[in-house]
Amino acid sequence: MNIHHSIVIGVICMVLQSCNQPGSKLNEPAEEISEHKVFPHKMPKEKPNFPLSSAIERMFNYPAPRAQDNELFTQFKYTRLEGFDYSNGDGTISRRDPSRPIKVDGKFYIYYTKRHTEVPPIGWDKAEQATDQIPSTDWDLCDIWYATSDDGFRWKEQGVAVSRPPKPELGWRSVATPDILIWEEKFYLYFQAFNEPSGTRGDWCPISMAYADSPNGPWTMVGEPVVPFGKKGDWDQDQTQDPHPIVYNGKIHLYYKAAYNKWPDKRDEYAVAHGLAIADDPYGPFEKHTLNPVLNSGHETTYFPFKEGIAALAIKDGNEAQTMQYAEDGVNFNIASTVELTPTAAGFYTPDAFTDTDYGRGVTWGVCHFINAATDRNKQHSIIARVDADLSLDVDEPTFKSTGVWHRPEVYFKQGLGSLRKKREERAVAP
Repeated sequence: MNIHHSIVIGVICMVLQSCNQPGSKLNEPAEEISEHKVFPHKMPKEKPNFPLSSAIERMFNYPAPRAQDNELFTQFKYTRLEGFDYSNGDGTISRRDPSRPIKVDGKFYIYYTKRHTEVPPIGWDKAEQATDQIPSTDWDLCDIWYATSDDGFRWKEQGVAVSRPPKPELGWRSVATPDILIWEEKFYLYFQAFNEPSGTRGDWCPISMAYADSPNGPWTMVGEPVVPFGKKGDWDQDQTQDPHPIVYNGKIHLYYKAAYNKWPDKRDEYAVAHGLAIADDPYGPFEKHTLNPVLNSGHETTYFPFKEGIAALAIKDGNEAQTMQYAEDGVNFNIASTVELTPTAAGFYTPDAFTDTDYGRGVTWGVCHFINAATDRNKQHSIIARVDADLSLDVDEPTFKSTGVWHRPEVYFKQGLGSLRKKREERAVAP
């Protein structure tokens, strides 16, 4: 036997000895490693430790395997608000984009976009025909109004909170889409400030701000962008919209929306995402997060503190639309649940939105808008409404956890083919 054979035999003996040592994996029965197991009938509380399909793997990545047990799953219930007049639906009065309600001295306050014009909007595609009396869109020629309520159902409109300044000051054309921040016992309204009719180039407008010592005002406008556009070529180069501030980790976290991949050269390939800007002071400067956009789907922004992090509702637009999402760090969001009949432009009553809470409790009700309130397309206007949900750690209402929502056939038939039916019939008979 030569020296090479001796070395090989010695190595083999060492391996065999180690295999027989207590605790050695190689000493375990082979079936412990390769045994096939069937997913159990009783729902496991934790992910089983055996091979699973991708779908079942994902199921255990949600807050709970069952939607009914998921704290970030809910159905949404809607109620028409009392106290608002819409001029018999003739399209001259519109209310939309409500802020989250706040409660001060036992009374609820909301702030919203209100348009009261001589005629209904003519459409963004006719923006060049808009005048100082004729709005291009539903959010053109608007002011920010506010209303109060004792119960969240019956409201009393109080009047203008922030009005358009004289031309050419920022926001002279329209001020819209407000949301509220309470910081060191003072009040701050962030909103979109337009200097041209919406649709001229798109919704090119920055976020600006007004401040007051009382929720009733008077409000003083800062008159300049607070969250400016990104640099040319950045995703938010043309707009910062839908401000939604939260106090988180001792700082003001302002989430916002921008549409990109559009305007002025494209009008039909747009995408929408949400960004985050952070500041130590309501006046700024706001520093945009290096990972922006932080949400790849959704339209109007809706966020609230939840547990250690931030929850977000993504409605239309994007591959992850119609979802509740959660980010433990307020930045890196993941889908927590899918939802349906989602509220548009929702602002939820969030008592801990500005308390810098260490553990957010969630939300149960708020306000939203419907943009299709008109039965006649030539009388376009929006209405604000109440929305209720169970996205709270302090409430357990099984009705909101139902996984089925059933509509009468008429609801579906309203989503019919319309003019597409004729086109399909023509293609079917073409040679």
